[in-house]
Amino acid sequence: MNADRLKDLLENVKKGDLSVDHALETLKDLPYADLGYAMVDHHRSLRSGYPETIFSQGKTVEQVVGIARRLLEKNVNIMATRADRNVYEALQAIGESVEYHAAARIAVINRQPVPPTRTTILVMCAGTSDIPVAEEAAVTAEVMGNRVERLADVGVAGIHRLLAKRKIIQSASVLVVVAGMDGALPSVTAGLTDKPVIAVPTSIGYGASFGGLAALLTMLNSCANGVTVVNIDNGYGAGYAASLINRMADRAAGTSQNPPL
Repeated sequence: MNADRLKDLLENVKKGDLSVDHALETLKDLPYADLGYAMVDHHRSLRSGYPETIFSQGKTVEQVVGIARRLLEKNVNIMATRADRNVYEALQAIGESVEYHAAARIAVINRQPVPPTRTTILVMCAGTSDIPVAEEAAVTAEVMGNRVERLADVGVAGIHRLLAKRKIIQSASVLVVVAGMDGALPSVTAGLTDKPVIAVPTSIGYGASFGGLAALLTMLNSCANGVTVVNIDNGYGAGYAASLINRMADRAAGTSQNPPL
């Protein structure tokens, strides 16, 4: 339940169109529902503007479906991250229309699609091998109501590819820059734009990359201004943070069409 729906509920009680008992029944699961294996946070939309996301990795398919069913009782949109096809098919089986983004490993149920912002998030990655993490960021941002552009395989090993895209780089309100190996792309990109850069290290690379630690340290030690860093392979976290920044940019531009879900 988001702020707009709560206001409508209270207004209906005030006008006498809804009984107090019915309102209490609607609100009984706030702030959370205890499923035994999960505390489903129904209050999150009120606090942050977006419903709880289901992190599927490490959960059984039955647990993911159980959480999704409880969230759907509140008529909210569902996003299940790190979801394999078993999760996707199980969500389909409960009678919902489910989009599955295979590269991002995200399953989405859009009960109430959100109009996209007019300001743009740019998600870019250094190499083709980084696309799954970049797609996790891009799909997350799109589900949360953002206009998203993508650039793939523009790493610094062929920097002319990056420089050829300066126009789109400079037009975005916030950039998510994904890279493995040496992780140099966010620093170079930040030197080409005056917008925030969210750097995402990936676990792609040979042995001395230490599963993404080398890229993480490079990004944390960036000499360019405006670079912030999320954890290794955390495309979801980057997409969420970029969404918050882009939503503020959209409002500042006076063009926001993106109310909380």
